[in-house]
Amino acid sequence: MELAVFNSVDRDEAIRILTPCLDISRWVNDVVDARPFASLDELLAQARKAAEPFTSDEVESALAHHPRIGERPKAQTTEAAMSRSEQAGVDPGDSGTTAALAEGNVAYEEKFGRVFLIRAAGRSAQEILGALQERLSHTPEEEDIIVAGQLREIALLRLAGLISEGVNA
Repeated sequence: MELAVFNSVDRDEAIRILTPCLDISRWVNDVVDARPFASLDELLAQARKAAEPFTSDEVESALAHHPRIGERPKAQTTEAAMSRSEQAGVDPGDSGTTAALAEGNVAYEEKFGRVFLIRAAGRSAQEILGALQERLSHTPEEEDIIVAGQLREIALLRLAGLISEGVNA
């Protein structure tokens, strides 16, 4: 979608467009209510600013919509399509890595009580597995900071993939 179109749609439509990037109402509202944006950089700067900081409740709420790493969401929603694309580096045919990710997901969920979240876009399955194994040694407080940062990265990547400057920018 071109930035000019995003700037011009009504508030409810803009909220519907942004929510798959990050389902945190405060963040979505902060970005939507700052329109119009003169450039994609300005939009991304506002999105970054609105994401600092996320509350623990916001993080937990957003994580409810994220699939486990290595498990492709089957829903036909925009958010599910984004997630499938982001996890393209996780080859389901690599049974050893897939099994290790599944085991790591279980260990992470047992330790932290939530799904393991990482910006998967641009990372190989081995990189993701290495990060998962390393993060299992963290304290809950350390993980809270990392997870919020990963959520920000995912939201900004999704937003940048969704909105373009357009030909007249």
